[in-house]
Amino acid sequence: MAFDGIAVAGLREELKKNLTGMHITKIAQPEPDELLITCKGNSMQKRLLISANASLPLLYLTDRNKPSPQTAPNFCMLLRKHIGSGRIVSITQPSLERILIFTIQHLDELGDLREKRLIVELMGKHSNIIFCDDTDKILDSIKHISAQVSSVREVLPGRTYFIPETMQKADPTLADPAVFLEKIKSAPVPLAKAIYTSFTGISPVIANDVCCRADVDPDRPIEALSSEEENRLAHCFLQTMKKIREKAFSPVVYEKDGIPVEFSALPLTCYPDCAEKPFDTMSELLQYFYAAKAAYTRIRQKSADLRHIVTTIYERTVKKYDLQRTQLSDTDKREKYRTYGELLTAYSYQIKEGDHTFVTEDYNTGKEVTIPLDPTLSPTDNAQRYYARYQKLKRTYEALTTQLQETETEKSHLESILMSLDLAETEADLVPIRAELVESGYLRRKSTDKKAKVTSRPYHYRSSDGFDLYVGKNNFQNDELTFKIANSKDLWFHAKKMPGSHVILRTGGKEVPDRAYEEAAALAAFYSRGKQSEKVEVDYLQRKDVKKTPGTPPGYVIYYTNYSMTVSPSLSGLTLVED
Repeated sequence: MAFDGIAVAGLREELKKNLTGMHITKIAQPEPDELLITCKGNSMQKRLLISANASLPLLYLTDRNKPSPQTAPNFCMLLRKHIGSGRIVSITQPSLERILIFTIQHLDELGDLREKRLIVELMGKHSNIIFCDDTDKILDSIKHISAQVSSVREVLPGRTYFIPETMQKADPTLADPAVFLEKIKSAPVPLAKAIYTSFTGISPVIANDVCCRADVDPDRPIEALSSEEENRLAHCFLQTMKKIREKAFSPVVYEKDGIPVEFSALPLTCYPDCAEKPFDTMSELLQYFYAAKAAYTRIRQKSADLRHIVTTIYERTVKKYDLQRTQLSDTDKREKYRTYGELLTAYSYQIKEGDHTFVTEDYNTGKEVTIPLDPTLSPTDNAQRYYARYQKLKRTYEALTTQLQETETEKSHLESILMSLDLAETEADLVPIRAELVESGYLRRKSTDKKAKVTSRPYHYRSSDGFDLYVGKNNFQNDELTFKIANSKDLWFHAKKMPGSHVILRTGGKEVPDRAYEEAAALAAFYSRGKQSEKVEVDYLQRKDVKKTPGTPPGYVIYYTNYSMTVSPSLSGLTLVED
């Protein structure tokens, strides 16, 4: 994600407008690596959320409060002691680093005016919140970094704060065309990488966008560029820097099929297939973008145990399926053995005692065959030996055919459960999946378990022509949609020969236009294992022609007469309805 120095610069301007001159009235530490600072001034109240989480560092203004522990951590208590009623006098960003420095004035115990600095470093796993005095001596930090952890810089009380300059990067806002070209030419890497490794605060996304604006392949080496391409590249880079100096930020999120893909403080051109969603402030953008990301991360953590169980069983089932297929292929010789037995029986009078082979013509194919013989056995015993082999392989074939079909059904069932876990958005969505695993015998039902209330509901979309479309999130919902909710004349859609959701198009007795068919098929492709494919074949038919065989797993159906169409997985033209 493009949480780079440019995004931090956009945040800096927003925070300067909103927080400069305001007094701190409350400091809380809801999480071990997170602060929530409340400020008041000009008859307004603002809350600033600062997170130094290694996987999701954040900083933005928010209207939401968060519960705090009854006993405040030591770092929070120290901040309350020194700046609990302080005034924010400036917010700065050194160069284009992912660092914001809050300078705060406060009165000490003697009533003298003092300054402290709260330094927020938004640097991925190295993120931190550091509290310093006016001489840059570290008073404390939300994360202590010792020499054993980092050989570059210790972050401990009593140490002097400094910004590590290990990458030897230049300030991009001060670069001119000659400096820009000189820096990227000194890096023997592809063009985009040369840009973001040579200048502070530039992310790979911004570097790629600069190349796109200059119409230059970001993977090309700088040596392969012509003078004209070098000039275009330098011009596009400096135009981007000019927007930063002029504070011309335009926060925007890029979405594909309603899912946030990327965000930026400046408009990008390298996402032509994505829809733009503009925001007034970086805080609004970050709250929107990371709310979806945090929800996804949270549900993945909640479903991790179920996913591990299903994945383990699935891998074991795939191995069993492959072994059964190999064993089944070994039974292909059964008909050959039956033919050998028949030929030996028919021509036993031609076989001499002690023969090792018998050459004759197969009366079924007219071809000559050579039959190996056991010279210690009579022709009749040799024939019986081949008949015995045939009967054994025949029994094995019949048993394996049944077992293989059962294993294939189980494999498809587990694939559908894995897909249901991918579709789960809330804990309520996990309840029917767990129930299905218990019902299928993959999980034990505990005696202490209470039957959980199922509150998860199918997705509800509306087509561009006003037709209602419903999508099952799991196999129980698929069965309920198809056999309880849908009418016999409603239309049923499903990706062909792959795990996917059942999609119901409610016709309401109306004639359905071609566009609604196409949108429903694209929806079925989107909620299938073929979601990432360019094209997916989708079957569709009236719901009355879809049947359920007794004893089959949830979501498993059969049908014989259907139409098919090939579509691109998409939510284009559809509106998600909040029921």
